[in-house]
Amino acid sequence: MIEVPILGALALGSGTVLDKFNLKNRKIGYKLYQTASFLALIVVMLPFIYFFWKLDAGAFELKNILIFAGIIVTATIANLFIYYSEKGAKITTIEPAIILETFFVILITIFFGFFIKGFSDATSKIVIPALIALAALIFPYIKKEKLKLNKYIIAAILGSFFFALELVLSNFILEFYSPLTFYFFRCLFVFIVSLIIFMPNFKEINVKNWVLILITGAIYVGYRVATYYGYLHYGIIFTTLITMLAPIVIYILAYVFLKEKLNWKNIISSIIIIACVVYAVLS
Repeated sequence: MIEVPILGALALGSGTVLDKFNLKNRKIGYKLYQTASFLALIVVMLPFIYFFWKLDAGAFELKNILIFAGIIVTATIANLFIYYSEKGAKITTIEPAIILETFFVILITIFFGFFIKGFSDATSKIVIPALIALAALIFPYIKKEKLKLNKYIIAAILGSFFFALELVLSNFILEFYSPLTFYFFRCLFVFIVSLIIFMPNFKEINVKNWVLILITGAIYVGYRVATYYGYLHYGIIFTTLITMLAPIVIYILAYVFLKEKLNWKNIISSIIIIACVVYAVLS
């Protein structure tokens, strides 16, 4: 079932571009969009939660409740930073910062692996192609001139770090849930927190926008469920390597639908990433 995390990577790329498309609407601020997005995610999952329900008693142990609370906090912060950056900048501008999530995931996973036996799947057959693919991801953004940091790039970097931390923390307690059940509870609590903090006016979103947000939500459900499935069955680093296919999807969709330019470095990067994924899958 290696196809599951691959489909997750395709979903992540599509979802990122749709987020940017939705946020181009001037009436929809990033705080309103965050709250509406999590409401859409909950609505999308409701018809399926009965069929994929799993909640073991271990989830209610104090340490696991605290880990889950940490996940909610980091997920709320991560989404806020990413939506803020996507609202104010082009996808191709902040993509170098967004892809740092992959680096942070690998780094944090290896760090925890030093202290927790069996937590990390850090073997040379996985780590080496993952690092090569990561270098390929960064390659298109290496230029002679210095990288100019602005508030949107900084926000994207912070969002990537908190997303990575959230994903690694999730691996501690995933065994007590089904992937869909875990994501449902995660989204439910992030929605509640966002609703209380931001108190958004949903009247600013028309029917067409709601339809697009629901479609985006359905895509992200596919991405996260596939990611959690990958963590449970293949390990964090291997799944993260597969997820590196997502930027390739972003390059293509941003070029087709957002009219953002694609250069030769993007093409070479994509070929290297695909090669690394194929090597890891076949080895």
